[in-house]
Amino acid sequence: MPTKPDSSPIFRKLLKSDRAVWSQLWAGYLEFYEHELTPEQTELTWQRFFDQKFNLWAFVAEVDGVVAGIAHCSFTNSTWNKTPDFYLEDLFVDPSFRRQGLGEFLIESCADFARESGARRLHWLTHRDNETAQKVYRKVASQSEFIIFEKTL
Repeated sequence: MPTKPDSSPIFRKLLKSDRAVWSQLWAGYLEFYEHELTPEQTELTWQRFFDQKFNLWAFVAEVDGVVAGIAHCSFTNSTWNKTPDFYLEDLFVDPSFRRQGLGEFLIESCADFARESGARRLHWLTHRDNETAQKVYRKVASQSEFIIFEKTL
């Protein structure tokens, strides 16, 4: 069980060779949110990461050669601005690597990628009961004044 990395984490794009560890982290993320997806949806998501025509980006935090966390993002256009926003849809750090700043590292690295790509902001959601994550998020961002509504179709 890792306690402290020997070296600084590395932020990089997900590689096809990361499939096994990504699958484990993805399963952990879905389990955390008590959500099940079909194997077909998981496969579709995986394929979309490598489809240049599809606007879905996947990144990892690697610590001492081990993929310890994932982040999935996409650009969203705006009617109010020339440049897009970058939406962080999924963020997950392996429980054995938590409390090492990897969540913050992934968020800041996604923000850097977004900025370098011309986006004006990075934004994300979390469940209102996920107070642990909110403590991390308050360190790196401000909470929006907007409330999100959704309608399932």
